[in-house]
Amino acid sequence: MRLSDLQSKYVVNINDGKNIGNIIDVKIDERNGSIISLVIEPNKSFFSFAKGKMDTEIRWNSIEKIGEDVILVNITL
Repeated sequence: MRLSDLQSKYVVNINDGKNIGNIIDVKIDERNGSIISLVIEPNKSFFSFAKGKMDTEIRWNSIEKIGEDVILVNITL
Protein backbone atom coordinates (compact mmCIF):
# COMPACT_ATOMS: atom_id res chain seq x y z
CA MET A 1 0.00 0.00 0.00
CA ARG A 2 1.24 3.48 -0.84
CA LEU A 3 0.92 6.71 1.12
CA SER A 4 -1.30 8.05 -1.65
CA ASP A 5 -3.67 5.11 -1.05
CA LEU A 6 -3.90 6.00 2.65
CA GLN A 7 -4.42 9.69 1.90
CA SER A 8 -7.56 8.98 -0.10
CA LYS A 9 -9.29 7.27 2.85
CA TYR A 10 -11.46 8.85 5.55
CA VAL A 11 -10.06 8.57 9.10
CA VAL A 12 -12.94 7.79 11.48
CA ASN A 13 -12.87 7.47 15.27
CA ILE A 14 -14.77 4.31 16.30
CA ASN A 15 -15.62 5.85 19.69
CA ASP A 16 -17.91 8.54 18.26
CA GLY A 17 -18.09 7.88 14.50
CA LYS A 18 -16.63 11.28 13.60
CA ASN A 19 -14.41 11.90 10.61
CA ILE A 20 -11.15 13.09 12.16
CA GLY A 21 -9.45 14.58 9.12
CA ASN A 22 -7.13 13.85 6.23
CA ILE A 23 -3.78 12.08 6.29
CA ILE A 24 -1.09 14.50 5.20
CA ASP A 25 2.02 12.55 6.19
CA VAL A 26 3.40 9.57 8.09
CA LYS A 27 6.19 9.26 10.66
CA ILE A 28 8.53 6.36 10.03
CA ASP A 29 11.00 4.69 12.38
CA GLU A 30 14.35 5.20 10.65
CA ARG A 31 15.86 2.11 12.25
CA ASN A 32 13.43 -0.48 10.91
CA GLY A 33 11.21 1.36 8.41
CA SER A 34 7.96 0.74 10.29
CA ILE A 35 5.23 3.37 10.50
CA ILE A 36 5.06 5.10 13.90
CA SER A 37 2.07 7.36 13.31
CA LEU A 38 -0.20 9.05 10.79
CA VAL A 39 -0.08 12.83 10.66
CA ILE A 40 -3.61 14.20 10.33
CA GLU A 41 -4.77 17.60 9.18
CA PRO A 42 -7.88 17.87 11.33
CA ASN A 43 -11.33 18.93 10.26
CA LYS A 44 -11.95 22.33 11.76
CA SER A 45 -15.05 21.10 13.58
CA PHE A 46 -13.34 18.05 15.10
CA PHE A 47 -10.39 19.81 16.74
CA SER A 48 -11.98 23.21 17.26
CA PHE A 49 -10.95 23.12 20.92
CA ALA A 50 -7.26 23.06 19.96
CA LYS A 51 -6.91 26.51 18.49
CA GLY A 52 -3.65 27.04 16.70
CA LYS A 53 -3.00 23.33 16.33
CA MET A 54 -2.42 22.64 12.67
CA ASP A 55 -2.17 18.86 12.71
CA THR A 56 -2.10 15.91 15.06
CA GLU A 57 -0.70 12.39 15.15
CA ILE A 58 -2.48 9.10 15.46
CA ARG A 59 -0.22 6.30 16.63
CA TRP A 60 -0.10 3.27 14.37
CA ASN A 61 -1.23 1.00 17.22
CA SER A 62 -4.47 3.06 17.48
CA ILE A 63 -5.55 1.87 14.04
CA GLU A 64 -8.24 -0.79 14.31
CA LYS A 65 -8.85 -1.49 10.62
CA ILE A 66 -7.89 -0.18 7.20
CA GLY A 67 -10.77 -0.70 4.82
CA GLU A 68 -11.39 0.15 1.19
CA ASP A 69 -12.61 3.70 1.90
CA VAL A 70 -12.06 4.20 5.65
CA ILE A 71 -9.36 3.90 8.30
CA LEU A 72 -10.95 3.15 11.68
CA VAL A 73 -9.01 4.42 14.69
CA ASN A 74 -9.59 4.07 18.41
CA ILE A 75 -8.68 7.33 20.13
CA THR A 76 -10.08 9.11 23.16
CA LEU A 77 -10.13 12.87 23.33
